Amino acid sequence: MEQNALKDTDVETLLNDLLELYGYDFTEYSKASIKRRVNRLYILDRFLSFAEFRYRIKADPDYLKRFVEQITVTVTEMFRDPPFYKSLRENVLPTLGTYPFIRIWHAGCSSGEEVYSMAVLLEEANLLHKSLLYATDINPEVLDKARKGIFSLAHMKQYSENYISSGGKKEFSQYYTANYDKVIFDDRFRKKMIFSTHNLVSDRSFNVFQLILCRNVLIYFDKDLQTRVFDLFEESLENLGFLALGSKETLRFSNIAARFKQTDKEKIWRKIA
Repeated sequence: MEQNALKDTDVETLLNDLLELYGYDFTEYSKASIKRRVNRLYILDRFLSFAEFRYRIKADPDYLKRFVEQITVTVTEMFRDPPFYKSLRENVLPTLGTYPFIRIWHAGCSSGEEVYSMAVLLEEANLLHKSLLYATDINPEVLDKARKGIFSLAHMKQYSENYISSGGKKEFSQYYTANYDKVIFDDRFRKKMIFSTHNLVSDRSFNVFQLILCRNVLIYFDKDLQTRVFDLFEESLENLGFLALGSKETLRFSNIAARFKQTDKEKIWRKIA
């Protein structure tokens, strides 16, 4: 299997194709991570040569979607890292509640599990009625899934346990309707969400937010790209707004670190200057 692995130059050629033909810019993502994902797909789909693989990506729109989905997919779940959500409940939402209207941006939202988790938090804090959740991702396929609010019933036991660990006091099942092996979340949540494609690498700020969440996305970016994204977040964040990152990510050594203060041991910072 190893002899079939693509060379670094092959991967770079594919990334350049994506940029020139479709506007997807992965050229500054972590090289090791992208190469690993591209090779996994190449081997999984049993291509006989790099030329065949490249041609399929360029000529078959359905396969292009699969390719982009596979190299951008992130592992996600509802109420992932329950202490993080507990901190949002206790330390962030009370402050957001003092605003007349709350705008929250989930950047790199993947299939939407964290967006619906946030909607549940807002509902329980009686803030959903005056909130709007913007959920963006570079991958239109996962956005379409997120927009529908349909998830696997098999995951709900774990999600319910995460919810309880995050400080949830109700029956998690009251927020969705089960149908065979799927669940669909209540329409009142989806009415408060706007899903849109957005490339953190190349697209501009599109609003001003009180809270931005970008969890476990930046670990795939190199240092220069992280700097660019942090600048975008600072530009998009209201003064005294909050920025939440993933468990392996930090602002500490970033170009904007001096203008933010970490709120507690969870990866949540507040803009102070």
